[in-house]
Amino acid sequence: MAYTAQDYKKGQPRWCPGCGDHFFLASLHKAMAEIGVAPQDVAVISGIGCSSRLPHYMATYGMNTIHGRAAAIATGCKVANPNLTVWQVSGDGDGLAIGGNHFIHANRRNIDLNMILLNNRIYGLTKGQYSPTSPRGFVSKSSPYGTVEDPFRPAELCFGARGHFFARAVATDAPGTVDILKAAYNHKGSSVCEILQNCVIFNNGTHESVYTKEGRAKNAIYVKHGEPLLFGENNEFGIAQDGFNLKVVEVVDGDWQKAGVLVHDAHCEDNTLQLKLAMMEGPDFPIALGVIRDVEAPTYDESVTAQIEELKAQKKYHSFAELLETNDIWEVK
Repeated sequence: MAYTAQDYKKGQPRWCPGCGDHFFLASLHKAMAEIGVAPQDVAVISGIGCSSRLPHYMATYGMNTIHGRAAAIATGCKVANPNLTVWQVSGDGDGLAIGGNHFIHANRRNIDLNMILLNNRIYGLTKGQYSPTSPRGFVSKSSPYGTVEDPFRPAELCFGARGHFFARAVATDAPGTVDILKAAYNHKGSSVCEILQNCVIFNNGTHESVYTKEGRAKNAIYVKHGEPLLFGENNEFGIAQDGFNLKVVEVVDGDWQKAGVLVHDAHCEDNTLQLKLAMMEGPDFPIALGVIRDVEAPTYDESVTAQIEELKAQKKYHSFAELLETNDIWEVK
């Protein structure tokens, strides 16, 4: 059966006009329609925050759970219902502060979850406190003189937890967002999609360099497996290796090989170059968008199911009634 985005829509979103959550929600509806999994076979799990209202606007199963525990509840949902497609949606505060422990272990275990991190570098629902991804020196209601903390960088945290899939998109870039969501679904195991978006009230402009199509043409690089790492309005620049580091090189007459431009390998098990790509930032480097890492590995939920079936086959009993009959039985009259 063919589905449309409308089949996954429900309710009227209650976010501030211009909030990046509106853009992402539309892309998620479109991606789900193109993926084609029936709404009744999908669950969307969130925690607490502006972004965590998203399950209310999905015509699927959904839970708006408790602060920071979306990944834990999504894990239980997937392990108990292995045939269910589970999407977990968190903001940078909900997902990486109180939920940081669950985030790293969901990646380490490689549970088949599609984990969405909506990153606006601020606590929006609680009115503008700095979050785990706010940059050092950021002035907010909870850091009036500038935060003295260094931020988490989601890619670094994912890779450090032995994550096997990491992708990034900008909320205002619908085609780019749909592409990585579909890739996340097709990846079996934990997938992390970082979505860069603005909070128009408390942190507007935090991703301004790539928030417009023109900005992305100048300040972003779309990485695709098996293709050269070229960027610029006319692909006049590329990413090359410089010892253990990366460097930007100029591409003359389209001869990217002569310039030493690297070819992106998202499937390489060694994540060294993938992490370097994910960590690039302006003004010296473009911001990497697209699927940066996509490596196959055994999944937790499949491994648990296989272990249960293996142990069941070794037992003399296969139900609770049979279990009771394995011991001495007395008949009471």
